[in-house]
Amino acid sequence: MGTAALTRCGARPLGSHLFPVWPEMAFAATALPVRCAPGDNLAIHVAVAQARPGTALVIDVAGEPEYGYIDAILAVAAQMREVAGVVVDGCVRDVAGIARAQLPVMSAGVSVREPSREAGGMVGQEIVMKSGGAPVPVRRGDWITADDDGVVCLPRGRATAIVAKAVESVSHDQEVLDALCSGRSTLDILDLDPSRVVGWEGGPVPGTTPWPDAPTADGPRPAAPGHR
Repeated sequence: MGTAALTRCGARPLGSHLFPVWPEMAFAATALPVRCAPGDNLAIHVAVAQARPGTALVIDVAGEPEYGYIDAILAVAAQMREVAGVVVDGCVRDVAGIARAQLPVMSAGVSVREPSREAGGMVGQEIVMKSGGAPVPVRRGDWITADDDGVVCLPRGRATAIVAKAVESVSHDQEVLDALCSGRSTLDILDLDPSRVVGWEGGPVPGTTPWPDAPTADGPRPAAPGHR
């Protein structure tokens, strides 16, 4: 289930500044929150050492993002512990090594600065991810989903309901795509009022030429004829 659909249905985005370290990675797993001391990743080493298989590490770097908190060594260590993925509200380093390890990582950027490994931190307690909007609390056992569009948190106790709504939302998206491929317009399908836009020339909503190989809501979207 994609993060966009989950967000429409109540999942909490952890920030538009978080991007996949390597393309087409995705994961969904329960959260193990980690809070680092600024510029230090000792807490991440501790979290990796005691993480249960299938866990997602969600890491708050205490407002000091400009260090490479995750590197190839930690990526391999996490893979050996069967960590499902990592979300870090800071930078990583050794991107090629992380990609080779095939550990899904969402980060705020890349930095060659090496963190210390001695200042402490916290594992397993609630953290707050500052997403640019409202702060998002992340608790142990919350559900974390990440893909190319971003990363979201489904609070424990609400995850099942959010996913059920998202399934319906994706089904509706597919109906819209099918209608588009039959020649209808988004103005028509979504019952939009074009007269609200300066420059609307009036008249009937123009149609589009149907095209084969209709896309799916979760699948690849082939280019329409004449467009790239």
